[in-house]
This record gives sequence, C-alpha cells and structure tokens, in this order.
Amino acid sequence: MRGLDHKISVVAGAAPGNIGAATALRLASEGATVVAADLDLAAAEAVAEEIRAAGGRAVAGQVDIGDEGSFAKLLNKAARDLGGVDHLFNVAADLSADTIGVDSTNDITTLPLAAWQRTIDVTLTGYMYGIRHALPLMRARGGGSIVNTMSAAVWMAEPIRAAYSAAKAGVAALTRHTARIAGREGVRCNAVAPGTVLTASLLRTLPEAEQARQLAEIASPRLGRPEDVAAAVAFLFSDDGGWVNGQVISVDGGLTMRG
Repeated sequence: MRGLDHKISVVAGAAPGNIGAATALRLASEGATVVAADLDLAAAEAVAEEIRAAGGRAVAGQVDIGDEGSFAKLLNKAARDLGGVDHLFNVAADLSADTIGVDSTNDITTLPLAAWQRTIDVTLTGYMYGIRHALPLMRARGGGSIVNTMSAAVWMAEPIRAAYSAAKAGVAALTRHTARIAGREGVRCNAVAPGTVLTASLLRTLPEAEQARQLAEIASPRLGRPEDVAAAVAFLFSDDGGWVNGQVISVDGGLTMRG
C-alpha cells in the first residue's frame, strides 16, 4: 500500500499469534518501522525479532495501557529514539480469566464490579491514554493515523460480556471525537470491528463445536484470521485510506452487515 514506507507505527498489544502481532508484521512488510509493544515484554520482543529476521525494522517495548504514565513513556520514547510517531494501533485487551472470563459468564445483573471496572480501564480509558499522548506527537509531524479496535459484539446484543460490549461501544464515540478534533490537522482516527478471529488466545479457549456454530452464522466460508484485521489496519494507515476518517470498519465475514 502507498505511504507506509519509513513511517513509524506503534502497535499497543502485539503478542504473538494475535491481531497486534499480525498487524505489526504486515506494517513492517509494507516498509514501516514498527514499535511492537505489549504488557509482556518478552512477547513483544519475539514479534520484533520475527520482523527483523524477515528483513524489516522493529523494536520492542513494554506498555500497560491501563497506566497513563506507561503509555506516555512508550510513545515519547518511540518519538525520541525513532524521530516521531506516525501511527498508533490500539489493540491491547485484558483477556484474563478474571476479566474477560468473568465477563463472559455473567450478565449485567451478576457481573462483579471489579471485572466491569478493569474492562473499562483497559479497553476504553487505556485507548484514551494512547490517543491523548499520540496526538501531540502526530501534530508535530504534520499528520498521522490512529486505529482503535472495536468488536462486532457492540451490535449483537449478547446476553453476556456487558462490560466488553459497553467499553467497545465507547471506543466508537472516542474514535469519532478524535477524528473531529484532529482531522483538520491531518490526523485521522478510525476503528476496526472484528468478528470471530481465530487468534492464538481464542484457539486455546473456543471449542471446535462453538467455532462451527459461529461459522454457520456468517456469510463467509471461514472464520477470521488475524491477518484479515491487519490488512484493514494497514489500509487505514496508508495513503490509500487518506480520506477515511471517523469510521468503523467491520471485519467480520458478513456477520453484522451494517448499513
């Protein structure tokens, strides 16, 4: 895609086998210099090493997106060491048993407040931290692009995952707000909304029977792969996506078919 060569792309949530890692690899293959960041520094380093082994440019970083200071430190270090920040992909999430696991087995009447709050702190407030500290760096560069990760769950009215769905719905409003305040300065902000994507973490927990049930509900011959979302993010970061701003792009195999 046009316009990605030598751009500096920060991926916040780049664990191997997941959407962030696939996106880091795709951006590097398009010529970007990638900062692969994750709460697990060893996981981030594994992704950065894979990129370097393939001839790309990448460094690893550690970030807890639920900690504003941690996110600011990551972005400012990228700007200082690499010369700036052009792209930010917010994709990190708390997929632990205590958070998404609890959220996935309760509705709003029984969901423990701790699981609700942790989900909001990471998936919504954490993304806000990244945007808050990326915008000045992108404005200093004369432009940039931010992509946030939503979910098809926002439109599905599930009987579980109230915290996850509410946080992801909030990401849509945050995305449009950011596009509104920064678009005239050349900083675009969009979101991708994946359906069922067979990441490494999901494959560990989603039985084959449930995969088959979900496949039967979509207008596609297969479930998603991390690379499907990575391609959409690369487009939104590229010059080819240069007139796309404030949008939510569904990458869900035809699950939602929103008008």
